[in-house]
Amino acid sequence: MEQSHLLQLLLFVMFILVSQVYSEPRGLRVDLIHVDSKGNFSKLELLQRAALRSNHRMARLIAKTTKAVDSGSKVQAPVHAGNGEFLMDLAIGTPSLPFPAILDTGSDLIWTQCKPCSDCFEQPTPIFDPSKSSTFSKIPCFSDLCRALPTSACKSDCKYLYSYGDSSSTQGVLASESFTFGSTAVADIAFGCGDANQGAGFSQGSGLVGLGRGPLSLISQLGLGKFSYCLTSLDESKKSPLLFGSLADLSGSANEVQSIPLVKNPSQPSFYYLSLKGITVGSIHLQIPSSTFALQDDGSGGLIIDSGTSITYLELAGYKMMRKAFLSQMKLPVADGTDIGLDLCFSLQSDSSAVEVPKLKFHFDGADLDLPADNYMVVDSSTGLLCLTVMPSRGMSILGNFQQQNMQILYDLENEMLSFIPTQCDQL
Repeated sequence: MEQSHLLQLLLFVMFILVSQVYSEPRGLRVDLIHVDSKGNFSKLELLQRAALRSNHRMARLIAKTTKAVDSGSKVQAPVHAGNGEFLMDLAIGTPSLPFPAILDTGSDLIWTQCKPCSDCFEQPTPIFDPSKSSTFSKIPCFSDLCRALPTSACKSDCKYLYSYGDSSSTQGVLASESFTFGSTAVADIAFGCGDANQGAGFSQGSGLVGLGRGPLSLISQLGLGKFSYCLTSLDESKKSPLLFGSLADLSGSANEVQSIPLVKNPSQPSFYYLSLKGITVGSIHLQIPSSTFALQDDGSGGLIIDSGTSITYLELAGYKMMRKAFLSQMKLPVADGTDIGLDLCFSLQSDSSAVEVPKLKFHFDGADLDLPADNYMVVDSSTGLLCLTVMPSRGMSILGNFQQQNMQILYDLENEMLSFIPTQCDQL
């Protein structure tokens, strides 16, 4: 019996050392920020910096194949653009410490860097010190939120290691704290207090806010029925609003609003799936088999909308047809986009002041997303390249944030609908 107990103890210690945790108020408004908005980068350079992380994230997403706030609360936060991600402004602790965090609908965990920090990246704001907050407390191992982690390592504290698709990660202790959105403070939000965090994509923020469907996400913890955001252009420095609960609505004429049913995948319950039925490029409606973008019985396939992935990825068979349609209608010579990290590029003519590109339209279940050229083509005058910001994938398709620019998007979780309307987001 003593040998059995010793073996169990050894196994537990090994688990603590090697375990990895992968995952990732009624009326809230949060502003979105783009990560590299303060740097002197062109739109293409910003996209290049994000393309590699998006490629890794895409591979990882495929491989992975509550508390209520008063309905009268007016909570909101600003959002602005960065190097492929968007950041929201919020604050943590008592007294509150402001910090920017990446907005991510493709994961659940909320986290920020914490002192004492054994391995932390340089961030734009002071690192949060839990010992100086009167509202900080660690979450015990037996709590539902600790158990909500896909894998947890517990002795007395709920320890986590959370990795993302670009090989970045955060690890630390799951804790509870007061978060402030604008002028509204919300108590007892579970978050990752990270003391060892790595990832090039994190460096212009001080953490991340997961808005997925899982129990650890902000939207789930607060018991909110809906949220909306409006992402500005990649090279725009102005902020736009992230709205929760009663504030989350779409501006503009109701006739212009389109809606798509949200689809659930039991194998990947955190993701927001949409049914992509077809694609039109210019005058060509692609004859894509209905199964190409369909969610399969084994949980693979399908298309998700993700604010944390920069560009769009389409299942290879559908992508090849779309690529062929662009090639047949573009009047520019094809160029090598390897250095940019994009598959399909064209050489701009030195004497051309304007370039006509075929329209790109995604046909969803109940709605057509008619993209402006700026949402799927990027130009770099220094290299003379015009590139398509869509890439091929295998196993899952993703609608990235580049395609969501200047589109106000509402996630209505009570009615399981995603609605959108074209909007000049920097004017909201």
